[in-house]
Amino acid sequence: LAQQITPLNELVDPDAVAAGNPTTVSVTLNEYGNAILVSNKLDLFSFTDVTAGLVNQVAWNLVDSVDLLVQNVLAAGTQTLRTDGTTIGYGFGTTPTNPIALTAIDSNSVLTSDMARFAPTQLRTNAVHPNKDNLYTAYIHPQVSYDLRRETGAAAWRDPHNYSAAGNIWAGEIGEYEGACYIETPRAQNVQTGAGAGSTQTRVYNTYYTGQQALAEAVAEEFHTVRGPVVDKLTRFQPLGWYGVAGWSLYRPESLIVAQTTSTLRPTS
Repeated sequence: LAQQITPLNELVDPDAVAAGNPTTVSVTLNEYGNAILVSNKLDLFSFTDVTAGLVNQVAWNLVDSVDLLVQNVLAAGTQTLRTDGTTIGYGFGTTPTNPIALTAIDSNSVLTSDMARFAPTQLRTNAVHPNKDNLYTAYIHPQVSYDLRRETGAAAWRDPHNYSAAGNIWAGEIGEYEGACYIETPRAQNVQTGAGAGSTQTRVYNTYYTGQQALAEAVAEEFHTVRGPVVDKLTRFQPLGWYGVAGWSLYRPESLIVAQTTSTLRPTS
């Protein structure tokens, strides 16, 4: 609805306005799943409880696969935040272009507190609603988290935590910082796309800063584990797997910022 700043007339009932049409995006539904075959012989001859381990393996594969499906969509975000080690570059779509090229990211281009401050600030500027209370959500690779947590100086992550939130230091986690709640995931995209070439090319990690409406999800059937039917004559084979029908798409581009940096723990290979 358009902003209304004209005072109401005391004796006139204001006219109602029509609600605007919602913004829509297309989401393609697909089937996803995986399965393994548990044999009766394996269960009988093993020294440990194989079935419990296989169930855990299937459940982990479900989470691992769906996380990658969602991340493949987030990685296409059009708001990018980069650094060449001294300057922060921000770009939205193609206009304006990010002043720091992906190939300019080198071994000095680690995630800093300035970048951690910039992303939530820009999300607020974009009028993006937070995910949790007044906090946005950031998904970060552990090796990128390492650089942020070891940063020194009065405006860095570590100094205030030494005195007021030491528990984060003991746990080795960023926690809530500069307007975002950080979740570490080893599945955050990282590929050699920065400065250099071949085996010395800089490895670039994605950190995703998200608010409400960053992602649209359509689910026809929730992801779940499946115990398949036993169809062999001697009931020796027991299928076990997972299945779901869903799709994802970027919804509001302003609600997602992809920060692209390197890590001193793994700068190249």
